[in-house]
Amino acid sequence: MTIIKNGNLVTEDKVIREDLAIVKGKIARMAPSIEPGPGDQVIDAAGLMVFPGFIDAHTHLDMDNGVTVTADDFASGTLAALLGGTTSIIDFATQARGESLSQTLDKWNAQADGRCLCHYGCHMSVTDWNEAVKGELPAMFEKGISSFKVYMAYDHLRVRDRDLFELLLELRILGGLLGVHCENGDLVNAGIQRQKEQGRLDPLAHALSRPPLVEAEAVHRLLAIAKFAGCVVNVVHLSSALGMEEIRRARAAGQRVLVETCPQYLLLEDSCYKDPEAGRNYVCSPPVRSEADRAALAEAVKSGEIDTISTDHCSYTLAQKAMGRGDFSRIPNGLPGIEHRPIAILGSFWGALPAPALARLLAGNAARLYGMYPKKGAIREGSDADLAVYDPDACTVISAKTQHMKTDYNPYEGMTLKGAVRDVLLMGDHVVQKGRLVGTPKGSYLLRKAVDVSL
Repeated sequence: MTIIKNGNLVTEDKVIREDLAIVKGKIARMAPSIEPGPGDQVIDAAGLMVFPGFIDAHTHLDMDNGVTVTADDFASGTLAALLGGTTSIIDFATQARGESLSQTLDKWNAQADGRCLCHYGCHMSVTDWNEAVKGELPAMFEKGISSFKVYMAYDHLRVRDRDLFELLLELRILGGLLGVHCENGDLVNAGIQRQKEQGRLDPLAHALSRPPLVEAEAVHRLLAIAKFAGCVVNVVHLSSALGMEEIRRARAAGQRVLVETCPQYLLLEDSCYKDPEAGRNYVCSPPVRSEADRAALAEAVKSGEIDTISTDHCSYTLAQKAMGRGDFSRIPNGLPGIEHRPIAILGSFWGALPAPALARLLAGNAARLYGMYPKKGAIREGSDADLAVYDPDACTVISAKTQHMKTDYNPYEGMTLKGAVRDVLLMGDHVVQKGRLVGTPKGSYLLRKAVDVSL
């Protein structure tokens, strides 16, 4: 038995000062005092916060974008995640045109199986909707895939509005949640062309080519389609105040809408694009927005309007980013963040939000939405003993020199944040101790359940 003593246990609705006992990978008991017996391992968490293991529900590991492959594969990405306190990730298995969903899933599992240090699952990104793909959906649920994604941008990925609508109808029946990349693809293409015609090829042109209106229009259209289908949808990586306003309008009219945002939209602002060289390293889509957008989203987090915070981790090295030198449209899109999401959010919002609200944003809500609750995302008897022990009085300085992601830069370089993740437990195994990996952790595949997505 492993006992965590003297810690502050962060549950979904309160913080309690209790001991916690772990038996066979599960939380077996919570009580004011649990005395160890012979052979029991004791972890002293006096003065520390014990969170449910964090869940990053939006990653792109070992992803081929057609030109290059992301710097982090499942081995390096899950190592970095675990050291940051993230015990479960959900990556995007992206269907190629002409490919079956089963082929896509087999390909992703071949990349991930046996290589993940934390638990992993897959969302299925549908890019080629047809009757055959429709017929595969029940089999995806049998294989633990209960969440899907579509793109409203990128010519090689996006689906038609009718396809999106038909997919929503099927997922409403099956109990599957759809996440949507909301940018108007035609306007993005026109914006890129317009910047080039004006002679703008620097990284700032990337942001100018896809302004907040492009996101807000797509959010508005998505919500109309979802309402017609009678289905809940999840707006992923929301980046703008205008997009948030569209969501507020829909919610005020009685529509249930889920919203995810990312650390880059809460900690960075678009002055990062001004340097023609360094600016390439911040190119992601949607782009980092203005200070006003950043502040608006931070307020939305504080007011409880954001459901989950994930990373959209899609990492490239400086050399890979330099592929777009002289042409912003050739810069590989994406930022690293899988290692530092928990500390970035805990350090930025500690004191502004109670610890249970932070636990829901970083773990509990994702567990519920993606069919893992209460095994994951909760501290309660019977839940899996995936835990992150956080020291609120410590200090973390983010630096590429000390990170474990394979990128050779960090978009949050030099940020000093209050707090640090000290220890991590994976199914009860004490795999991170005082910030260092111990042993050879092995994550398991997340066999996820259906959820209720009807309006």
